[in-house]
Amino acid sequence: MTISPLAGKPAPKEMLIDPARLEREYYERKPDLDDPGQLVSFGTSGHRGSPLRGSFTEAHILAITQAICDYRHSQSTDGPLYMGKDTHAVSGPAQRTALEVLAGNGVQTFIQRDDGFTPTPVISRAILVYNRGRSEHLADGIVITPSHNPPEDGGFKYNPTNGGPADTDVTQWVENRANELLRNGNTRVKRVGFTTAFNADTTHQEDFVLPYVNDLRNVVDMEAIRAADLKLAVDPLGGAAVHYWEPINTVYKLDIAVVNPTVDPTFSFMTVDHDGEIRMDCSSPYAMARLVGLKDRYQVAFANDTDSDRHGIVTPSAGLMNPNHYLSVAILYLLAHRPHWPAQAAIGKTVVSSSMIDRVVAKLGRRLSEVPVGFKWFVPGLFDGSYCFGGEESAGASFLRRDGTVWTTDKDGPIMDLLAAEITARTGKNPGEHYRELTAEFGIPYYTRIDAPATPDQKAKLEKLSPEAVKESDLAGEPITAKLTKAPGNDAPIGGLKVVAESGWFAARPSGTENIYKIYAESFKSQTHLTAIFSEAQEMVNNALSFSGVVPRGGARP
Repeated sequence: MTISPLAGKPAPKEMLIDPARLEREYYERKPDLDDPGQLVSFGTSGHRGSPLRGSFTEAHILAITQAICDYRHSQSTDGPLYMGKDTHAVSGPAQRTALEVLAGNGVQTFIQRDDGFTPTPVISRAILVYNRGRSEHLADGIVITPSHNPPEDGGFKYNPTNGGPADTDVTQWVENRANELLRNGNTRVKRVGFTTAFNADTTHQEDFVLPYVNDLRNVVDMEAIRAADLKLAVDPLGGAAVHYWEPINTVYKLDIAVVNPTVDPTFSFMTVDHDGEIRMDCSSPYAMARLVGLKDRYQVAFANDTDSDRHGIVTPSAGLMNPNHYLSVAILYLLAHRPHWPAQAAIGKTVVSSSMIDRVVAKLGRRLSEVPVGFKWFVPGLFDGSYCFGGEESAGASFLRRDGTVWTTDKDGPIMDLLAAEITARTGKNPGEHYRELTAEFGIPYYTRIDAPATPDQKAKLEKLSPEAVKESDLAGEPITAKLTKAPGNDAPIGGLKVVAESGWFAARPSGTENIYKIYAESFKSQTHLTAIFSEAQEMVNNALSFSGVVPRGGARP
């Protein structure tokens, strides 16, 4: 793969955004409605875009928020709406715009007091806590974040009454309604001025921090962490959890060093990611270079992305753990240390997550449920307790409370961080050491993901591949045992193709939010075998699509 010469180095000044210009573009730029890239488009994690590309502007947020209000009305959802934002430069302006529309529609809206930031899992938990025991007047939520995307981006997510990412039927409804409003010049948007909205009887400023922090003891063994007196550190990467760690220290008498407390919308403190972009990706060794450099000073260190729904775990034994590796360890530990979890509850994984998880779950005699990419597929199971854990290869996961009831139905980075500390405290070995033991038992998996450009037409063809389109019978010298276009766990379309053999597999799928194409591959034999799988995967996909050049070389993520 091609690695930028800037990868892992401090971001140079000429790369930094101008927040004032970005905000000006947000308010002043009008989207070109003849350009599909400037319409509202909900991928697996809401609508994302940038004012600089005409894809995230005030016009978009007016339309999306009104569409959410209309959707709430269609569903008779009339409880409170919890709204949070992250630290991206346009998240604040977008929250102000959304509040004007929510107040204009008379929606009881709760925001973090003092213009504070709120992690995605905090909103999910707040929705679930409010709705517990209720059958009417239910709450829902909005999170304003583009996740780990570059500083010039913005994002807008809707979480309905189950607390998790909205499913496709909901996002399609909201997307269609929002684009209808956009095309009509937003004339049907109900809106009041910001001062009026902020001071409205329907707008409530609340502290989201302490209720979440105080409740952590019910999902993670915080007393075990305290008693072990571990040396811990966290880098919030300038994100929404930045003001949560000191309260966690105070409430639980811990000493987690916050090695970077800075909030800066330019993210000037970041080291550059593999492709030369500033990206707050806590699963990237390049973006995490500063914290990885501190690995020998702490027993466990961790980080989260900007809305804190992803985790990055750093140990002296392994450095930054590959997300697949940590998920395997977390599952192994939790199934042995949560006696009140229902024995029949499944472990949820995405089709592109490591088969090491399959081996761990089989060893423990538990049920595995493999679903398409996107955390939304775990939501129903986490909500009703039929899943005790849901995790995806992109470093997002959540799990049940210690008593076996729902905690969040969205990804929760902080509990995955704290779980790494609990594992170390309770077993005397950090997660990296546990993973080494897993490889001694099951072998070393070699895993890669490749990103490459793809046009909308190419993406559409990739999404509609059928198993019959693959004519080959072998993969890297082994008989193919499965050709999947639907996930085994729920029979839902995976939006691509997965081909499986005894010692390895690959999956090919288009991105839901970017014009890129992804191939994931894994081998339990060797790096050479992985290379063979990947090479044959490219050929199989190109043959199946009957056109070449879809998958340019380069762009690999280990």
